[in-house]
Amino acid sequence: MNPIKQNDPVLATGKLLIAEPFLHDTNFARSVVLLSEHTEQGTVGFILNRPTTLSLEDLLPELSNTNLNIYQGGPVQMDTLHMLHRLPELIGGHEISPGIYWGGSYDALTDAVKHNLCDPADLRLFIGYAGWNEGQLEKELKDGSWLVTDGNPNILFDTAIEETWKKAIFSLGKDFSYLANMPINPLLN
Repeated sequence: MNPIKQNDPVLATGKLLIAEPFLHDTNFARSVVLLSEHTEQGTVGFILNRPTTLSLEDLLPELSNTNLNIYQGGPVQMDTLHMLHRLPELIGGHEISPGIYWGGSYDALTDAVKHNLCDPADLRLFIGYAGWNEGQLEKELKDGSWLVTDGNPNILFDTAIEETWKKAIFSLGKDFSYLANMPINPLLN
């Protein structure tokens, strides 16, 4: 039985999954995942706090001199590039949570980057994604692996990567704030 108090999770597009402090899955330990799609057939999301050493120039050499970092969205299809942003008027996409858009035109992105039309703080690029088959994520919730809260553009775009998990925990309220200081290994407590 999981000793962590659970919140009242409702899975939906635009929700954040926050890994419980002792989740040992190397793909998801201390991660925050934004759900970009949740249907009866399954769920797609992006890990918000897994930077890579890649830059956009590594993937698209024609876009040199950019300071857009690439994040690992998850362990599925690591050969795909995805974007979350708050630039719908510039690159399109569809709103998955208030102020957060998924997808859009890569041609418009290329043009915006080449002409310095976008602030890198308004855009996150991901290789790969996190995915769950039908019923898989619901089982993980029942097992206590995740806490769930509403998507928050501030956590995605305005929070330092190393603070993302803690800030997401704090967004759950005072009943959960103690989790932010839990050690990775409970034996070190």
